[in-house]
Amino acid sequence: MATTAPIAPDMTTGDSDSNLTFPDNRLLIDLCGEFDKNLTQIESALGVQIIRRGNELDVHGEADAVARAREALQSLYQRLEQGRDVEAGEIDAALRMGRAEQNAGKRSGDQKEMFPGGGYEIRTRKKTVEPRTVTQRAYVQSLFKNELVFGLGPAGTGKTYLAVAAGVSMFIEGHVDRILLSRPAVEAGERLGFLPGDMKDKVDPYMQPLYDALNDFLPGKQVAKLIEEKRIEIAPLAFMRGRTLSNSFIVLDEAQNATTMQMKMFLTRMGEGSHMAITGDTTQVDLPRGVPSGLVEAEKVLKGVKGVGMTKFKAEDVVRHPMVARIIQAYDKHAKTGG
Repeated sequence: MATTAPIAPDMTTGDSDSNLTFPDNRLLIDLCGEFDKNLTQIESALGVQIIRRGNELDVHGEADAVARAREALQSLYQRLEQGRDVEAGEIDAALRMGRAEQNAGKRSGDQKEMFPGGGYEIRTRKKTVEPRTVTQRAYVQSLFKNELVFGLGPAGTGKTYLAVAAGVSMFIEGHVDRILLSRPAVEAGERLGFLPGDMKDKVDPYMQPLYDALNDFLPGKQVAKLIEEKRIEIAPLAFMRGRTLSNSFIVLDEAQNATTMQMKMFLTRMGEGSHMAITGDTTQVDLPRGVPSGLVEAEKVLKGVKGVGMTKFKAEDVVRHPMVARIIQAYDKHAKTGG
């Protein structure tokens, strides 16, 4: 466990210094990263300077930034003590979570009971998935707590990825008997025309993002076998009519492209022992002009209904390339100012 010397404020500049001592030099090497790339990432994100001296790190900068850097370094060192890796994504998560904990307080006891050890990891066959923002963490909690969960927000915030991960985790642990993933087969502003092949060949291009997510969590051969056994189904929204989906984890992706009637039809497919996750971005509706989005209506109608969780993501929750967040923020600003 790292030890920390008190922050020494500079009354003339508002700057502070903090000294951290790390007892395991091997873990400190991993914390710093190759050519100190991990320290460089923290310095760039927070505008601080980090100097290594033996088994100590000195952090210099503005008091708030120094405090955030210190907390991130301690959190990342604890990961290494637990035998977990530290990569760029984990560093970004530590920086985001540190600020969120300052603003929102510590996690509650009932959350810790839901995730053993106080963590929020989703364990699958191939990897362990961890939330990287406070909104993602609330979303993961909601996925395991509620029967019906809406994940609303821009691209790159992990809405569908985390929902599929939760479904795979529940399936592995025997909480559900099958996974069903669906999307509306709506073209994103393009007319692709006739597609050759059988029905699977025609709809697979629309479903590919769901296949990609599944293959991140389960070995490819196992995915193919489970699909063959129909324990995993990937199908267009139109194929859901008339079915009752019991003991299943069901994900409807790109739900903003479902009509009002389709959304109501899908929501009423839920059977005993099932969980549903509805994900979408209401700012990217590809339905024909004049056709209202069923997701927009469902958000209003189901708000406050018992057993329904609503998680709204923002641009700051984007965990893809940082440029994606900047693009979304620029478009949001343009829409608010009218150009």
